[in-house]
Amino acid sequence: MNSASAINRRAPAATGWTLWQTLRRFPRPVWVLFLGTFVNRLGTFVVPFLALYLTREGFTAGQVSLALGAFGFGHLLSTTVGGHLADTLGRRRTIVASMFGAAGSMLLLSSAHGLVALTLLTFLAGFVGEFYRPAATALLADLTLDEDRITAYAAFRFAINAGWAVGPAVAGFVAQHSYHWLFAGDAATSALFALIALAGLPREARSSPGNWRAVWRAPQSLIAACRQALGDPPFARLLTAALFAAVVFMQIFTVLGVDMRATGLPEKAYGAVLALNGVLIVCFEIPLSTVTRRCDAQRVIALGYGLIGLGAGWFACSQSTAHYAIGMALFTFGEMISMPTTMALVSRLAPSAMRGRYMGVYGLTWGLALTAGPPVGLALFAWNYATVWAVCLVAGIAGALIMLRRAGPRGTDAPAGPRL
Repeated sequence: MNSASAINRRAPAATGWTLWQTLRRFPRPVWVLFLGTFVNRLGTFVVPFLALYLTREGFTAGQVSLALGAFGFGHLLSTTVGGHLADTLGRRRTIVASMFGAAGSMLLLSSAHGLVALTLLTFLAGFVGEFYRPAATALLADLTLDEDRITAYAAFRFAINAGWAVGPAVAGFVAQHSYHWLFAGDAATSALFALIALAGLPREARSSPGNWRAVWRAPQSLIAACRQALGDPPFARLLTAALFAAVVFMQIFTVLGVDMRATGLPEKAYGAVLALNGVLIVCFEIPLSTVTRRCDAQRVIALGYGLIGLGAGWFACSQSTAHYAIGMALFTFGEMISMPTTMALVSRLAPSAMRGRYMGVYGLTWGLALTAGPPVGLALFAWNYATVWAVCLVAGIAGALIMLRRAGPRGTDAPAGPRL
C-alpha cells in the first residue's frame, strides 16, 4: 500500500482534539471508503430475508438451517482469507474482488433450486461478500493518523449502521413485490461499491507474478500469521477478551427476542429495542470517540466490555419494554466505547506488513462467536431463562478483567504511542 503509506507520511501532525479537526484530517480515500461501505450496507437486502425466502420456496426448516449454516461458515473463513489477500494483493484489489464476487454470487443464488446448489451458493455468498472487511479496516489504518483511528473506525461503523438502518426497511417493501428484486438490488449495490473502490481508493503498485502466486500460499500464510498473532501476548489477550464480548453480542440477535416473547411482549417491542441500539450508535458513537481517544485504550475497552456484560445481565430481571430498553442502552454504550478502540488497537499492535492478516485474525473471533454463541445461548435459555444472561454478565466482566491485566498507567502493555 505505497500510496496509502505516502498519504500517512504526508499528513500533518495532529494539533487538535475536536471532532471537526479530526474529520478534516481524513484524506479523500477515507470518505470514499465510507461512501462505498454505506452503499453496500444500504443494499443488504438478502441476508435479513433469506430464511423467509427459502421457506417460501418450499425448503424445510432443517434445509434452511443448513443453508444459513453454510453462509455462516463462509463468513467464518472469509475473515482470515480476506486478511491474507489484503496483505498480498493489496487493499483495493481485495475490496473490488470481494464486491464483484458478492454481486455475482447473489445473482447465482437467486436462481438456485436444489439443496446442494443452494448450500454451495450460500457458502459462496457468505465467503466472497465479507472478505473485503479486513482490507477495509486495514486501509483505514493505512490512511489515517494513529491518534485519529478511533474516530475513523467510529465513522466506519456509522456508515455500516446507517446503511443497515435503512436497508432492511427498503428490502421489506421490495420483497412484497418480488423476492428476485432483492437479489438484483443486493448485487447492484455490491457492484457499485466495487466501482467506487476502483475509482476512488489508492492504487497499489503494479502486481508482480509473485504477488498473485501468493494467493495460493494462503494456508501457509494464515498459519504463520495466526502463530505470530497468538504469540504476541497483548494481541492474544485482546483476542480472548474480544471473544468473550462477541459471544455476549450474539445473544442480542438470538436469545433476546425469544426472551422478550416469553415475557409476553410483542415482536414490535423487540424491534423497538433493537432500533434503540442503531439510533444511539448513529447519534453518539462518533462524538464519543473524541473522548475515548484521549484515554488509555485498554481501560476504555475494559469499560466497554464491562458495560456490554452489565447490559446483558440486566435482561435477566427485565419485565417490560422500558426495562429492556435500559439494558440495551447500557449494552450499546459499551459497544460504542469499546468497538472503535478495539479496532484501532488491533491496527496498532499489528506489524504494518501483516495488518490485514491481524485484522482477519481479529475478525475470526466474531466468526467463532457467530458459530458457537447462538446455539449455546439458546440451549442455556431453554434450561433456565436467567442463566444465559448471568453467563453473559460474567463473560463481559471476564473480558474487562482480561483487558485490565498488566495495564500500566499509560497502557504500558501496548506499544508506546499516544493513548492507544
